[in-house]
Amino acid sequence: MSTQKKVAVILSGCGVFDGAEIHESVFTLWAIAKSGASYTIFAPDVNQHHVINHLTGEESGETRNVLVESARIARGKIQPLSDYKAANFDALLLPGGFGAAKNLSSLAFDGPDCTVNSEVEQALKETHSAQKPIGALCITPAVVAKVFGQVEVTIGQDAGTAQAIEKMGGTHTKTTHGEVVIDRANKIATTPCYMLDATIDQIATGAANVVEATLKMV
Repeated sequence: MSTQKKVAVILSGCGVFDGAEIHESVFTLWAIAKSGASYTIFAPDVNQHHVINHLTGEESGETRNVLVESARIARGKIQPLSDYKAANFDALLLPGGFGAAKNLSSLAFDGPDCTVNSEVEQALKETHSAQKPIGALCITPAVVAKVFGQVEVTIGQDAGTAQAIEKMGGTHTKTTHGEVVIDRANKIATTPCYMLDATIDQIATGAANVVEATLKMV
């Protein structure tokens, strides 16, 4: 009799330009559920760096909270990231979106010299120390590289981001749609998703593949 695997998911808001990428987030949750595992969603209780009007691409001047916005995707079932304990879960997953580079870290502004939100860093380090796997999609592998340094990850083929990962001590492997890079020594699985010019079905494939690879390392 197998015990159901429990997965924690960290979101960074709601919307590609200032929060979590919605398609990546939803397909990650779908893939976790389809695999027979359960998920619990977390987000840091902090203000977004800024709010983008997703119709015009302009800043709106509003103030929004990452936890509150992430709750839109979570349908209200979400916890502050400060409550996360690696001991309660088998794996940790991070969908992408600019929120990872703006709210979970300062990667979008500071590149390899970025800082990572202390709760995000704590969650990653605690999971890694417990020898539990971490899955990261889109731009979030760069955040993982900032925290751990010598890890092998992929963000697809974007030269600038790949260089930033190398400067942070990581190894970047080029990939295309749906491909997953697995750093078995560190139990980290990554896939590019919308870091490539992707279609929604390619996002579904990438999310399913990285979830599968992550859960296989449990």
